[in-house]
Order: sequence, then structure tokens, then C-alpha cells
Amino acid sequence: MTDVPESHPRYVSLRMRDDIARGVEQGVTSPHGLIAHGRGEAFDYMIGETTQPFALSAIRSAAAMLLRASHPVISVNGNTAALVPAHLVSLSAACKAPLEVNIFHTSHERERAIERQLRDSGAEGVLLPSPDSTIDHIESNRKFVNPRGIAVADVVFVPLEDGDRCEALRKMDKEVITIDLNPMSRTSRLASVTIVDNVVRAMPLLLETIAELRSLGVPQLETLVSTYDNQTILDQAQQRLRKGG
Repeated sequence: MTDVPESHPRYVSLRMRDDIARGVEQGVTSPHGLIAHGRGEAFDYMIGETTQPFALSAIRSAAAMLLRASHPVISVNGNTAALVPAHLVSLSAACKAPLEVNIFHTSHERERAIERQLRDSGAEGVLLPSPDSTIDHIESNRKFVNPRGIAVADVVFVPLEDGDRCEALRKMDKEVITIDLNPMSRTSRLASVTIVDNVVRAMPLLLETIAELRSLGVPQLETLVSTYDNQTILDQAQQRLRKGG
């Protein structure tokens, strides 16, 4: 994308497309991830390609939930590894939450490629799924998890998640934070906190909010979590979609 100036109105969108396409070339992202990205991009147009107030509310609750968690884990798929690897590494350090690779269209090669991507971005350790450790209520390959990660997590941060696993994690009484541009998806409706925003905008804001809330005590963090209503946020996001960008 060297011939596209930063002043181009579609510069950020085109850069993201390049990152996803490069991810496919490097074996990080599945070709199916291109379709998922395009669907999300359409929803982004409809919310004005801007972080909306409902997303900021969700980000604040998500930050509080991660900070007060006993064992938070960050689940990483191919698209997030291609788009925001450095932010994921920073979030891992900020929350003392291990990074765990978990992908739907799985292969050992792709898992290792994502691990390399994260390590190249500064990660010191990355957990990989184990064939000997599974979560309940799901049949796909995403049931395989690391016994030191998602298997024992109380809070799982799963940007760009699929609905089946989100539902499975919730049935296991785990709190789930997701980033999803579609407020009507099963993931959005089932998650504990849904950030309806583009992952490349939401991640820096989440990191900033964690830094802001770090000095709060557990009771204050718990209040931020307990007073949050995800359905209200989703309703506001849908109203924005009907209004259009």
C-alpha cells in the first residue's frame, strides 16, 4: 500500500485489508478470515467508522473486569494476530494475562505462525492448545485449550470470537469480553461485555482505560462491572446501526 497516502479517506481501512492479506500469506490468518473481516468492515461503515459512546462504556467495564480478575486470559485468533499483535502483547503485560492461541480453522502450522507473530511483537510466552485439555459444550476444534490458560480462566478476553465458543465459555461460568462490530451476533448477545467497535480502535482505548483504572480498589472495580448492562449497550449500538453512518 505504499502508493496510498495517509490522507486517503480509506487509508486505515486499506491498511487493515493489507494486514489481513499479509496474515494469510504468512499463514497467520485463514482465508476464511478475509470474509469475516469484510463483514465487520460493513458494520463499521454503519457506525461511522468512529468509536461511539456505547463502545466507550463497554471498554470501561471491560477494563475493570480484567483488572479485578483472578486469572484473566487473552484468546488470540488469526485476525487479531494480524491486526493488533503489539496491542495484545501490551494488554497481556498490563493485566498479567497470558496469551493463548485458539483458532477455528486449526493446524499446528497456523498455531505456530500466530505464536511467532506474537513473539515478534514482544510476547515472552504464548500458550498453545493441548489435545489433552478441552472445554465443555462445544464440538469444534476450539474446544482444545491450554490447561494453564483458558481451562482455568475466570475472565476470557476473546476479540473477534465465534458464537459457539462464547456460549460454551459462558456455560462454564466464565466471564467473556469480546470486541464485535455486529451487535446482533450470538457472540455479542452472549458475552458479559461486548465492545461494539473496530478492534484497531478499541484496543488502544482499552489499554488507556486500564492504565486509568489501575489505582482503583477491588470494590470500585466491582461496582463498575456490576452496574454495567450489556443489553443496554447492544440496544444503543443497534439504534446507531439503524441511523447509519
